[in-house]
Amino acid sequence: MKSTQMLVKLSMFSSIAFILMLLNFPLPFLPDYLKIDFSDVPALLAALLFSPMAGVIVEALKNILYYLFRGSGIPIGELSNFIAGCAFILPVAFFYHKRKTKKALANGLIAGTVLMALLLAVLNYFVILPAYAWFFGMDIMLDPTVKWYTTIGAILPFNVIKGAFITALFIPIFVKLKPWILQNQVQLET
Repeated sequence: MKSTQMLVKLSMFSSIAFILMLLNFPLPFLPDYLKIDFSDVPALLAALLFSPMAGVIVEALKNILYYLFRGSGIPIGELSNFIAGCAFILPVAFFYHKRKTKKALANGLIAGTVLMALLLAVLNYFVILPAYAWFFGMDIMLDPTVKWYTTIGAILPFNVIKGAFITALFIPIFVKLKPWILQNQVQLET
């Protein structure tokens, strides 16, 4: 019975995350292909409510759904979004589950933003941008100077801004839902 309830709850979080992923918007000073969305918020809630793995499952399911409905053939963007989402939510979940304090949550949100920004900068430079060049014929992305400026001038600031936006949205939601989260965590542990 509990596994069925968990499956239903994770499916609901994933569906909400997928819808939020569709409601994306570019930032005016960055390339149009970098779009902010708030789909990591439901994954973050699942990670705090259940476990870090629950957040990873929500991240995976929302990206699978996105690929099925909006995918462009090779799922490079979806895989990048999955990695970014996991890099953001996992530190938050680990910090929060260890202490369950506001300070732990704040430290996790900061660590998640930093990890997401740095990991995606490195992955974009060495893997993601070359994959776009190879699979989509964007040979300009193989030029080390172009990769460097794209990574430092667009990818890195984008992920810092994305982490800040998600944090700014998540904190008031968490404050409002904290009693519900604590109540449901107690039910899960018994």
